[in-house]
Amino acid sequence: MSAASDPRPAAAPHRGLLPVLGAVAVGLLTAIQSRINGALGRALDDGIVAAVISFGSGLATVAVLVAVLPSGRAAVGRLARGVRDRSIPWWLLIGGAAGALTVGSQGIVVGVIGTAAFTVGVVAGQTLSGLVLDRIGYSPAGVTAVTVRRVVGVALALGAVGFSLTGGTLGRVPLWMLLLPVGVGIGLAWQQATNGRLQRRTESAMAATLVNFAVGTLVLGATALMRMPQTHLDPLPADPLLYLGGVLGVVYIALSAAIAPRIGVLLLSLGSVLGMLVGSFVLDLLWPPAVPPSPLASGITVAIACVGVAIAVSRPRVR
Repeated sequence: MSAASDPRPAAAPHRGLLPVLGAVAVGLLTAIQSRINGALGRALDDGIVAAVISFGSGLATVAVLVAVLPSGRAAVGRLARGVRDRSIPWWLLIGGAAGALTVGSQGIVVGVIGTAAFTVGVVAGQTLSGLVLDRIGYSPAGVTAVTVRRVVGVALALGAVGFSLTGGTLGRVPLWMLLLPVGVGIGLAWQQATNGRLQRRTESAMAATLVNFAVGTLVLGATALMRMPQTHLDPLPADPLLYLGGVLGVVYIALSAAIAPRIGVLLLSLGSVLGMLVGSFVLDLLWPPAVPPSPLASGITVAIACVGVAIAVSRPRVR
């Protein structure tokens, strides 16, 4: 699944300010969605069912948009033809599986460890994965060379995860709850690259978003059905804000699919990381989780990761 397997030439990365700001918005929306889905998971006492609700509502939203908008219907037609004549390979259609992991993890752990701790783990996995995906050419923007700045930035992001495990954190929450977000971040970068490639094939971010939500809903629905004999759900909460996660997902997944071919996976990851870090830190202060983190420790952790992002995205001075 290298760049050579994609017959369409990669567009030259465009590193203007607007796409980068869009990447920051992706991260901010991801942080808000994480907190909403985490709260819904705690209210239902089942993170998987909360993820099914979130993905299902997102699928319903994008399906209505596709049905109403002529551009959406045309994009689905191109998608169907591409699948039928195999110009769109099957592995471009499974990005939603990583989305299912992301939303399912949000519902399971964010309500316990907080948005900031979850986000720092995602930062580490996403930046590391973005570095690799850009280097091997899986990014829809083409091959991007590994630089010292990028390696240092990723190392600092990983160091932020290590710092977040200090100060008795391991004694308050299980280790797997702190490591799971790293896997989520790895999958998230791959999902962004895959959706970006699908967007190029269908010439529509909406088609890529529809496929993402359809696959994610299928994966989560099957998981929920398998767990049904052991599932005991609390009544559905009345707060309408807890059901906005799917709509937010539609917005940021479509935005990611549109931006990835322009700026590459790593730059998209770094921009969204910045949005996630700032958003998660503020959310944990305004909406404390079940195990409230130390504001000082969270601030230092976020600062370390932010420095890593800044170094990785910086360019050397031209003499």
